[in-house]
Amino acid sequence: MKVIWNYNNAMEKFDRSYIRKIRYAVQWAVFLMVLYAGYTFYLFIKSIEMGLSPVVGRSPSVEGFMPIGALMALKLWVTTGMFDPIHPAALVIFIGALLLAVLLKKSFCGWICPVGTLSEIVWKFGRKAFGGNFKIHKYIDYPLRSLKYIIMAFFVYAIIIKMTPVQISGFLNTPYWKVSDIKLLRFFADMSTTTQVTLAALFVPSFFYNNFWCRYLCPYGGLLGVISLLSPVKIKRVESKCIDCGLCSKNCPSLLPVDKKEYVRSAECTGCMTCVSYCPAKDALDADIGGRLKIRPLVYAGMVVVVFFGVILAARLTGHWHSSLSYKELINFMPLLDSLPHP
Repeated sequence: MKVIWNYNNAMEKFDRSYIRKIRYAVQWAVFLMVLYAGYTFYLFIKSIEMGLSPVVGRSPSVEGFMPIGALMALKLWVTTGMFDPIHPAALVIFIGALLLAVLLKKSFCGWICPVGTLSEIVWKFGRKAFGGNFKIHKYIDYPLRSLKYIIMAFFVYAIIIKMTPVQISGFLNTPYWKVSDIKLLRFFADMSTTTQVTLAALFVPSFFYNNFWCRYLCPYGGLLGVISLLSPVKIKRVESKCIDCGLCSKNCPSLLPVDKKEYVRSAECTGCMTCVSYCPAKDALDADIGGRLKIRPLVYAGMVVVVFFGVILAARLTGHWHSSLSYKELINFMPLLDSLPHP
């Protein structure tokens, strides 16, 4: 009976490559927004440094690159109800990423994260340049993958378990935290030789291995992956309709054996829907809620966008997006920048 199903499905040549195009559009839209935010933030800081009134506003989006402080702010908010007024956007973006993980797997990594987008560009360029990407043997791959979870566990232990709300509140009111986004900009704009070599050592392997940073080292992705295990959404393979072409596994950015599973439950799954987009058999592979309700790709993509940007919109409407620091306060802090450590 399965042979007949395979033949019929293969003949139908079900094409869902449009899913990849939608994801690329979302990724690039976010990537370009982040680049624009970074550029306007640079102009803003240049004005502050010269003691001038900025012609552009302080871009809150750049705070998304401060997840450690956001984790502290999250604990403070949950335990005391206090929403960090200094860098509220950092917490808002963090909440959006966590909510996506709970609802739609690790889709922040697969659809939103600009670092993930850049990493994907690099390994795809490497694949074209070298005729393919290399794979690390599973006996080395497993220990390497554990690194991001070990780093994640350290921060969770140090912040969630050890730090008290009083300690967190004290940190979030320090001059360091108030100018941490400016320090971060300087860190990348004026890198030392050591920093350049370190970043190159982390970046270059991505030319040869799929998502090297994301797969092995990113603690943010590790945290979202663990939380995503709670998500009711899973990629489901219907064996009776599967034609065993193996395209789902071959094209999975996370190198998961999709064609061997009924449900993809792995914390490594980014919910990118790449496996679904390559499946040529109708109704053989889809996102699924609780094993009962199928989510069509367009609906899934819409849910990712609505959930994440809905959180940001809610924050803007409730006054939890822009920093409470005034231009005058920032100008007063500028002389302290060189005496403060880099992030």
